[in-house]
Formats: sequence, structure tokens, C-alpha cells
Amino acid sequence: MTKPDTDALVATLGRLIEIGSTVPPGDCSKIGRYLADRLKAMGYRVETLSRQANVDNVVARLGAGRPRLVISTHVDTVGVGTPEAWTSDPFNARIADGKVYGLGAANAKGSVAAQLWLAEEIAKAGGPRQGELVFAFVGDEERLGPDGLAFLRERGVVTPDILVIGGPTANQLVIAERGVMWARVTARGRTAHAGEPGAGDNAILRMIRVIAAIEEALGPRLAARRDGAMQATLNIGRITGGHNTNVVPDLCAIEIDRRLLPSETVEGAFEELRLAALSANEPDGLIAFELLTGTQGFKAGAEGAGVRAFSSAIETETGRPVQFLNAMGVGDGRYFARDGIEIINFGPGDGAAGHAANEWLAIDQLVEAAAILMRATETLLGVKSR
Repeated sequence: MTKPDTDALVATLGRLIEIGSTVPPGDCSKIGRYLADRLKAMGYRVETLSRQANVDNVVARLGAGRPRLVISTHVDTVGVGTPEAWTSDPFNARIADGKVYGLGAANAKGSVAAQLWLAEEIAKAGGPRQGELVFAFVGDEERLGPDGLAFLRERGVVTPDILVIGGPTANQLVIAERGVMWARVTARGRTAHAGEPGAGDNAILRMIRVIAAIEEALGPRLAARRDGAMQATLNIGRITGGHNTNVVPDLCAIEIDRRLLPSETVEGAFEELRLAALSANEPDGLIAFELLTGTQGFKAGAEGAGVRAFSSAIETETGRPVQFLNAMGVGDGRYFARDGIEIINFGPGDGAAGHAANEWLAIDQLVEAAAILMRATETLLGVKSR
């Protein structure tokens, strides 16, 4: 098996860090051109697709038929945050103490660099012996938007049998992930002068009663809902209401984040929330509900071909047993949760380092990730020259 070139991997990661792709504005056109040019030079069939201007998604293919292994990661990053908190230029990779420092190093340009190295080595070897290898480098992930991998799925461009999502898992595996449902609940009332509040109908007070009903109905129920390390949760993240202190408010709204176990559905969670809010017994027509967004959770079987290949590769390259991690957030794999495929999250980097000032990635972990990707891909698809 080809050994990863440390200098080449670090150089690629440095170049990726230099190419800004922050959200906002989420412009991935420059980094998309860089990736497309490199992949075309390797001999891949490459296309760049966008639904939203400058949110470019680069898809590269080698081979044909099944199984179809799709390896993907996002190229957009969060913003710099507070520039003064950085000890070096976020867009100029700094190497120190065996680490690469720079914006996106861990989340997820390290995965991009490792996947690009894999793409080049597979192409040099003549491509996969069986099936099709697809790389999808996408934008619109950091704002949980629909114009990245979700768009490619909707268009039928990406149809995997096994999907590997790159991200900072410290070269371990995430094979189960909670779904997410965002909803807005709105309470209406009637305005009046604050000097005579009884003449109005206070929407904020109505919402207080609705929130209490939601907590009473769903709090104990969700606390008892678990799947291994995964917990069903509900969080009221925003509340808005009123427009002036001396006016009885006629409108109040809350926005809710509900994390779903793989066995739960978005539709079921929304209906459960609706019924809980209605248990406040407010007058008809004064409480409204809106589903803002939602995707299912997923749980891959430990005996699937993809999980077995990556587990074996991790154990061989690290000399340690594979660990299955619990995901706190959500990634792009959730768009395929209903498709009956294996979904695996894997990549170099410490999740805590991402989204933070002085973001970093350990060089030895980057090299290790590339080796694991190569070994797992060879197990799943083979390589023509080997």
C-alpha cells in the first residue's frame, strides 16, 4: 500500500487554508476551482454544480458500476471570530509543535487534504478494480444549508451505496447520528396600552403558558428516550415578542431545536410538539406552528461492509481498537438517512479545535487519516494495479 507523503499533505492543507471559504458569505467558488483543476489533472470526470451563486460543489468520478463509494466533506468554514484571539494569521498556515494551525485545519480542510491525496493515489494506480469511486467536495454545510450535499442528492448526482463524510473524528468512527427538527411556535394576542393591560391580550403571557405545557408534556418523555449514548432532547433557543415596553404585545414566537433518535421521524416529532403546545388549552386559532427544517437520524450497522473496512483499517494503521464516537452535532450524512445506505463519519482532527481561535490539526493524525482512507478504499473497491 502506498504510504502517505507527509510534506505533500501538509502543503495541500496549507494551500486550502489560504483559500478563504468562510460563512458568511459562504463563497466556495475559488476553492471549488482549485479542487476541480486538481481532480481533472488526475484524470477524474469532474463537474461543478451550484444552486446558489458561488456555493460551488465539486463532484469527481473514477470507475463505473457498483458498489459506489462516495467520499465527501465540506470546504466552507466558520468565520474568524475575534481576530485578536488568533496568535497567527488564520489564512496563513503555521506549522509548530507537530501541528498545522489555520482556519478550517480541523473542520474540515484536513479531511479535504487527506481525500485529495487518496484521489490522486487511486488515479495513479489506474482507478478502482470494481465499482465507482466518487468524491464530493461541498459548501453550505456550516450554516446547515440545503445547497451543498443535500442539493447533490436532490439532483441525483450523488447516489452512494456507502457514504463517508469527512470531519474531525480523531480518526475514529461515527456511525450513528441524531436527526434534528427546527420548529417555530407563534402565540397571538391583542394590543392595548400598558396603562390598561386588561384591555389587551398579552401574547407573551400566552407563550409562557405554552412553554410550560411543552416542558410538562415533553420533558419527562424525552428524558426517558435513549439509544445507546444518544439522547432525545428539546431546546428553546430563541424567543421574540412585543415591540415597545408600554404596549401589550400581540405577538410572541419561540424557535425550538429538537434532536431526534434514529428511530424517530421529523413528522412525528413535529406533531408531538404541536400536541404538547395545544395542551395549554389556549383559545382556538391563537397558536400557530411552522416546521422550519428537519432531517432524520441514522445508525449504520457495525457489520456493514463500509464499517468493517474502516474498522479494520483503523486498527491496522493505529494498532488500537476502533472507537465508535457519539456525535454532538449533525453533518451532511443526515440527508441520506432514509436511503438505506451505510453512512460513516471519519476524518482527522479534534472536534474541540474546530470553530475556535488558533484552530489546529496534528500532522501525524493527518497522515494517519490518509493511510486509513487508502486501506479502507482498497478493501471496498480494490485498485487496478494492485
